[in-house]
Amino acid sequence: MKLGLQVKLRQTIAPQLIQSLKLLQMPLLKLEQLLRQELSVNPLLEEVETSEDIETPPSEKETEIDPQLGKIDWGEYLGEESEFRVRGEKEEQEDKRERPTVVEKTLGEYLMEQLNFNKLSEDEHRIGEYIIGNIDENGYLSCSLEEIIEALKVDPEVAKKVLKLIQSFDPLGVGARDLRESLLIQLKERGLEQSLAYRIVDQYLNELDKKSLTQLARSSGAEFEEVQKAMDVIRTLSPKPAAGRFVNAAFPLVPDLIVEKVGNEFLVFHNDKNIPRMRVNPAYKELLRKNNLTSSETKDYVKKKLEQARWLLNAINQRRSTMVNVMGSIIEEQKEFFEKGPEYLKPLIMEAIANRLNMNVATVSRVSNDKYVQTPHGLFEIRYFFNSGLTKDDGQEISKRHIKSMLELIIKEESPATPLSDREIHTLLKKKGINLARRTVTKYREELKLLPARFRKRVTKEKNKLLEKEEEKTNSSPDGTS
Repeated sequence: MKLGLQVKLRQTIAPQLIQSLKLLQMPLLKLEQLLRQELSVNPLLEEVETSEDIETPPSEKETEIDPQLGKIDWGEYLGEESEFRVRGEKEEQEDKRERPTVVEKTLGEYLMEQLNFNKLSEDEHRIGEYIIGNIDENGYLSCSLEEIIEALKVDPEVAKKVLKLIQSFDPLGVGARDLRESLLIQLKERGLEQSLAYRIVDQYLNELDKKSLTQLARSSGAEFEEVQKAMDVIRTLSPKPAAGRFVNAAFPLVPDLIVEKVGNEFLVFHNDKNIPRMRVNPAYKELLRKNNLTSSETKDYVKKKLEQARWLLNAINQRRSTMVNVMGSIIEEQKEFFEKGPEYLKPLIMEAIANRLNMNVATVSRVSNDKYVQTPHGLFEIRYFFNSGLTKDDGQEISKRHIKSMLELIIKEESPATPLSDREIHTLLKKKGINLARRTVTKYREELKLLPARFRKRVTKEKNKLLEKEEEKTNSSPDGTS
């Protein structure tokens, strides 16, 4: 008997829990799509335009129905509390503002669309899908062509043909296996296959850090000015062709939450004015009355759809309250950020918020991923506020994002003629009391999508000759110092 009760409880709780977790993970646009789909498939759900449309019916709160179906609290489903509400009068005024659009496609989806535009055989399409599935977020193919051929047992020539096709897709340089191949693809697609820039990338890419422009001109047999122009072209190429392309805030994003300062407090609001407000359709109430002539099959169907509607409405309300609570706790922990700006962001881990709210870390993670919040300082992904940090030599805690801002500023203020290497940036940060490994500096620079020093260098012919003379003088001195 005890086991039977446990099984019954699992069957009752599990679907609602699954529904809640599913909705909690969804960003706003996907949530809207899901709810509109539910409206189309569940006849007991209906969309209402205003809160006046959903007053509780004047009839009794509980409606007696057939004994095997039990009692249904219609007031719970038909009253105002069942509506997926918004921010009241303030938000009604904001409805007049134009809603931003959002690019939802992933890189894989975008590439598959292009693949489907081509007339391919079944094998070619299968190869194409496999290749696209192995392209990472930066646009690089993460496995070799030989591995693809072995995995799919296909003709090598066919595999090469399909890879070449995908490498012609947008974004330029996608599907390459290394930096050199990506840059060459980008130049070729621009019609620069016969250019000096193409030859430099093809033959001298690994030497750009070591050779000055004059040396490069000498090696390539080109004039200094021609090499300068070629390097200008190379600097316009993307070392990571797809990085940030599909998640960059340059594409308008719809925030799930909005943080506004009201008086001396920061308040959290839902940006759900475009989410359908729903309730259970009261017309189906009559079908479940005890003494009507509705068949038991119909009543069972209505009861099933009613339960699904209840789970959905409860899950929506749970999603809203969880997101508000998490964001409210983040504001408390990151008060200086909201008062003064991003440079005051503190180190914060998800466990701290989870402990504060007495919830699971996984729940905080679901709230944070792929969801955005509009703040007085701009639009941020919620997970932005969670970041590791380190302690400076003076004992002050500093966040990883603050370090990145400092690194970005150092590069912005460097001399174009003598851009700083990652090792030199590492030394400068160390002087400021920030002890990072040099490889971490490189990692942060790459995450900021900043090019290596060799791609940032720009000097005049005269300055380049002076640098060469200084370099020769250093190399010729006995102790290796100038």
